[in-house]
This record gives sequence, C-alpha cells and structure tokens, in this order.
Amino acid sequence: MTTTAPRFGWYGDDFTGATDTLAVLAQAGLRSMLFMGVPSAEALTAAGPLDAVGIAGAARAMPPDAMQAELAPVGRFFRQIAPTVLHYKVCSTFDSAPHVGNIACAIQTLHPSVDNRWVPILGGQPSLGRYCAFSNLFAAAGTGGAVYRIDRHPTMHRHPVTPMAEADLRVHLAQQGLQGTTALHYPLYETDTGQNATVLPSALSMLLGNGATTLPDAPFVPTLLDLTSADQLASVGRLLWQQAQRARLLAVGPSAVAQALIACWGTQTSQPAPALAPSPGPVFAWAGSLSPITAAQVQAATSYQRIPVDAHRLAHDTDYAQSTQRAICAGLQQGHHVLAYTGPTDGAPAPSSGASAAVAPASAALVARVAQAQADNGTPLGRIGIAGGDTSSHAVQALQLWGLSYQTTVCPGVTLSRAHSTDPSRHGLELMLKGGQMGGTDLFERLLGAG
Repeated sequence: MTTTAPRFGWYGDDFTGATDTLAVLAQAGLRSMLFMGVPSAEALTAAGPLDAVGIAGAARAMPPDAMQAELAPVGRFFRQIAPTVLHYKVCSTFDSAPHVGNIACAIQTLHPSVDNRWVPILGGQPSLGRYCAFSNLFAAAGTGGAVYRIDRHPTMHRHPVTPMAEADLRVHLAQQGLQGTTALHYPLYETDTGQNATVLPSALSMLLGNGATTLPDAPFVPTLLDLTSADQLASVGRLLWQQAQRARLLAVGPSAVAQALIACWGTQTSQPAPALAPSPGPVFAWAGSLSPITAAQVQAATSYQRIPVDAHRLAHDTDYAQSTQRAICAGLQQGHHVLAYTGPTDGAPAPSSGASAAVAPASAALVARVAQAQADNGTPLGRIGIAGGDTSSHAVQALQLWGLSYQTTVCPGVTLSRAHSTDPSRHGLELMLKGGQMGGTDLFERLLGAG
C-alpha cells in the first residue's frame, strides 16, 4: 500500500464509465487501479504504489437511499487516503433523475470527505462528442454521429430509465435538489491564457464571494463549467488544481475531469494506446444493451457466431438459461468467437424497463458460468467483451474480480482492461466493458484484435 496520498481518486457511477477514466489516467502515465468496491488492505498492497485510485460502483442505477448507503463508505475511504482531487464520475450524457442516480445526492454524501467548499461540475467531454455551451449539454449520436441538444437526442431523450427532458444542466441538477448552481461559460476560457491567466480565477472568486452572501449556510457551492473544445481543458484543469492546492476538492463530471487535470499537469506526452493484439483463443462477447448503436454493432459482427437470447426467458426460465449456456460453450469449444445478445437488432421495440429489470443480473450470472465452464474444460477464456452498463456492473461482480488495470483502448470511450482476481483462471483475463452509446459500428470486430 502506498504511504503517500494519491493525486487523484475517483468513483464511477457505473463500471463502464469508471474504466474510461482509468484509461485516461493510465495513458497519461499515472499508476492507476480501478477497484471493485472499497478495497481491502490486501488489495491495496497487491496493487502497489498508486497515483490514482478508483472505485467502480453502480450508483447511477440506485435510488437516493441506496446511493447514500453505497457512497458513505466510499467517502470514508477517500477521506482516509486523502487524494488531492476526488472525482465523482458521471456519464457524459448526465444520465440521472431525482429518483435514480441523483447527482445532488451523490455530492451531498461525498462532500464531507473533502475540505474545499467549491464543487466544480464539468459539463462536457469533447473527446466523446459531448459539448456544454452556456450550460446546455449537446451529444453526438454514436461515434462521429450528428450532434443533438441532449433533450432532443434520439436515444437520451427517450432513455427508458433516465430520459433527458432538460438540456440546461443547472436546471437538470436543480430538479434533483442541487440548488444555487452558478456557471462559468466558455468565452471566459478563451482569454485565460498567457498574461491573462487570472481571468478564470477572478471570475470564480466573484462567484464564491456571491455564494457566501446568498448561500451562507450551504456546505458547498456548486459551479457548472462549460466545455466545448479540447483546447479548453488546460484552463479548466489549472482552475481545478489551483483550488485543490488550497483544500482537497470534490469535482463532478465525465472523464473530462481527469483530462483537464492531466492537461494542467503537462503529462500528455504519454505514448498512444498500444495496438490490440489478436486474441490467442476464441472471444466471448455479450450484448445486453438495448441501444440502437449496440444493435448496429451486433449486426456488423460477422466474425462471430451470433446467438440471440430471449431476455425474459433468460431471467425466468432456468432450463432455458442452461441451454443457452451450453450453446455458447459449444461454439467456443469449436473455436468460434461467440456473440450472444438480448436486444433487438431489427428496429423492433425494446422491452420496457420494468420487464428488463431482472435481465442484467441474469446475463451477468450466465457470463460468469460460461467463464467457469471454459476454465473447467481446460480452455479458459482470455478475452470477454460486454456491452451494457448494468450488465457490465453485475458481470464484474459475478466474475469475482477485485480490480482492473488498463491494457489498451479499443476505440474512444471503450477500454480493454486486465482483470485482477484471486481466482487464477480469471486473473489476467482481458475484459472490455462498454456503455450502450459507445463505439463505432465495427466495435466487436475491433475486439478481436489486429489480424
């Protein structure tokens, strides 16, 4: 276990997003480990000295009371190891609602673990096609797709759990109970260079001074920061780091928080992600996302034996789950790459969120059983890909991993990680976790590695 405080700590409100931050930090040369929950002393010792410590969680899918129960021990842990910046990592589309994944609840629970009253909230991530201008969020539909205001986005405005009906993130967060959010808009960043590098700090001082007057009893003062271009990252990162030097800081946002600090630190001279080597054996992939983007990726995965799975039967019919497992294992043992998927690929309506609530844990359990069956057969899997945030979270738990370290990037926002486990058959497993909105059409083909 490291005896010095890490520079950076983060909690990912779902597993796929947490691995994106892991990739950003590792590519910048920071010694980084993503733990599957608050790590034990043994896990910290096994990880060795770290510059960045992450915890993958599932707060995005939880109601507020469950979020508090989840995040309270996380906050105590980070209070103990004292990273200079603590990052509550949210989805780049700010998936959240008053009743589930409530970001205000997360801030209220985690803020006692730091000392700085200011809570910056970064509203964009240009590397993933997410932009925040004058507090309004815009997002591309898929990699390189058209950009929409988030409340008009073809997927996010009709998300089955957290539909985005409001583009102004200050209003969106106020609906969750985060009152008094101020803003620093991107035109300020353009003058915050060279001799004018005091522009942003001065603007922030004015906001904080006003906040002390208007919200004298508030434990924290939140400020939303625009982000419209990668060129703005250094200015934003400098502002965050200056404040963190005064008192330990809680920051909220996508992986752009880490990107901004890295730009400030001047550590972007790191080598590009290493090329993904061909998998030495069959690859098993599971697509549990209902996203149209994932559906297109499944359709394009022509190198795989594709097995459609009835989601309802998988969750409620033990015999069907067992027969599905046998079909997957048969394909793998014959040397085929296998892709099993639960969502429609033909434009058919997706099941309701209520009907699909049991699918993610059932899918994850099946993934773990396939991995165990292959190990028992003497042909352990070397590489697994999982699409779907909920399925990914459950799968990592079902696979009984204690940590993930960065291996390479499959495509922007999608990371291939190395699994750490006390089970020798799973230690070293290469694991791709991806959210439904991430990746190009050829993602599953890319997962096979360069041929």
